[in-house]
Amino acid sequence: MTISNLTQRFAGKEVRDYERGQPVDSAADVVYRLSLDYDADTTMVTLLDEFLAEVDKSRLEALVIGAWEEPHENNPDGVIAALADRAADLPQLKAVFIGDITYEECEISWIIQGDYTRLLQAFPRLEQLHIRGSNSLTFPACTHAGLKRLVIECGGLPATVWQGLAGCSFPALEHLELWVGTSDYGFDADLDAVTAAVEKLRTPGLRYLGLRDAEMADAIAAWIAGQPWISQLAVLDLSLGTLGDEGAQALLNSPLVRRLPRVDLSHHYISDELQAQLRAAMPGVVLDDVQEEDDEYRYVAVGE
Repeated sequence: MTISNLTQRFAGKEVRDYERGQPVDSAADVVYRLSLDYDADTTMVTLLDEFLAEVDKSRLEALVIGAWEEPHENNPDGVIAALADRAADLPQLKAVFIGDITYEECEISWIIQGDYTRLLQAFPRLEQLHIRGSNSLTFPACTHAGLKRLVIECGGLPATVWQGLAGCSFPALEHLELWVGTSDYGFDADLDAVTAAVEKLRTPGLRYLGLRDAEMADAIAAWIAGQPWISQLAVLDLSLGTLGDEGAQALLNSPLVRRLPRVDLSHHYISDELQAQLRAAMPGVVLDDVQEEDDEYRYVAVGE
């Protein structure tokens, strides 16, 4: 599986592409995506300025940034800095997605990401931060009192990012979604690094925990199954990874996991027998997209 479709909805709003020279819809339920074609004659910062000149900046609540200039060669630090510099003009900006890019524009493992320190510092009212790509991603230890939703999609999240996240404090966090990935495409951490970050970031208000696309899905599931705090979750999402019978059995053995409203295990390597047991014991389990091992090798859904 690859990222083949652009995001249709973000922050509860319909996503539309910003087209230069075309009228901008000021409806409250619309969010615009700014994106450059590979042969564009402008920069993302210039496109951002053109867009902001067309909208009521004081009311802008959400923004999606698609492909910037050559995302496989350049990071988005320029547009991150531009947003931070314009923070005073964007008092209502609460949701930002940087990297809404399909594989046709740039494979997820090729996307060069940036440093999100300034963005978080500049927007204390930011509630949602969505990042796609982890190549050169910088996420140093920081504190943000208002962030409710953090999503990082990638083919492999590096140890440096896990270490940075383990030093962060997001006390309002309700939705934490981290794509663990595979060592073939950037994951170079271990289970201790993953669990340390989750332990630091989890909050009393956390309702969704996603540790997705993980080649170490069995180990993560075994750890999760033993955590008493998972009873607070509405959704446990271990989809897109390599979960097999070992991890599934650990989840099945946990009374707390069995009581969760939704446990998403889609894209898995679980045997038919154990799938039947999971369905019988866990009404909220999702077991779509069954996989078959290839010469005893399991693949995550999203790598390159």
